[in-house]
Amino acid sequence: MNATMHDVARVAGVSIKTVSNVINEYPHVRATTRDRVLVAIKELGYQPNLSARGLRSGKTGVIGLAIPSVREPYFAELADAVIAAAERRGLGVVVDQTNQVREHELDVIAGRRLRLTDGIIFSPVNIGESDAELLKVPFPLVILGESIFGGPTDHVSMHNVSSARAATEHLIAMGRRRIAVIGADDDEEANAFGSATLRVRGYHQALQAAGIPADPALVVPAGLWHLQTGAAATRALLDSGATFDGLFALNDTMAVGALRALAEAGVSVPDDVAIIGFDNIDATKFSIPSLSTVDAGRTDIAELAVEMLVERITRKVDGMAPRRLKPEFRIVARESTGHPFVVDTTESATAAAALRDA
Repeated sequence: MNATMHDVARVAGVSIKTVSNVINEYPHVRATTRDRVLVAIKELGYQPNLSARGLRSGKTGVIGLAIPSVREPYFAELADAVIAAAERRGLGVVVDQTNQVREHELDVIAGRRLRLTDGIIFSPVNIGESDAELLKVPFPLVILGESIFGGPTDHVSMHNVSSARAATEHLIAMGRRRIAVIGADDDEEANAFGSATLRVRGYHQALQAAGIPADPALVVPAGLWHLQTGAAATRALLDSGATFDGLFALNDTMAVGALRALAEAGVSVPDDVAIIGFDNIDATKFSIPSLSTVDAGRTDIAELAVEMLVERITRKVDGMAPRRLKPEFRIVARESTGHPFVVDTTESATAAAALRDA
């Protein structure tokens, strides 16, 4: 049977109230008494009832993370980074998958999902600028990504335009002039602030600055950014007869799919086509060839989001203006753009410094 608070009190030789005071970190408990209770908790494997503890203290010590998919590598690695950042602050994390369903995302901000959490970090896909009023919620909330502009919450986003421009410039620097892009949005007007639209904008900026005419035939939609859609978009590009010597995939998962499609077609990477992705997921180090990519600061994004959420939870500063932060990005050059394979040991910018300087 699971140990109870009564069991802890009996083993430690104290009252149940004293055990409760130790669990809830009340300061007026003798150090020797606190130690006896903590030893008893460890010996018995006692797990505090978070629901009851939350009712008493107003806090559960748990935060929520709502992401589109735990299957996709970027979001899986983002969740790992958020969990690590939370653990360093003594917090647990409950992860919720919204499956990119708008109703599920609306349930997150309505408080119908991730109950019994002290606050939520939320990466929406189908909630946009017109939904900003819905973000005026009675609990701490930090938004990730580009979906919300001008909303009332703290927001950690990416340098989508400038980093995509840098990725395209990297291909141009490798001598590529016919650069294709996969993963574009079918309806850029409706999704003017989506990641796809912003990254394609950066791609066009790089071409224009280099004096390279844009060719609409080289901008290919892919639907969801998955392995199979990346492969399918690349096959469609090859079947179209359009010539290209560079390829920018708007995320790494599609880029890995593109590598497969190019290999099947007998196209050599990087000799015939140089390719770069976006996100710097772990798999990019182990693909053949290893994949050049944009590191948009995923670890920093997680660190900043947790820090901002904790600040809202602990200080309850309702009058604090919403903050918007963007960690720095960098280009990670590997074999797919003609660079030798090296073990990547570069650390990204310190998140704490970015928060301090914001």
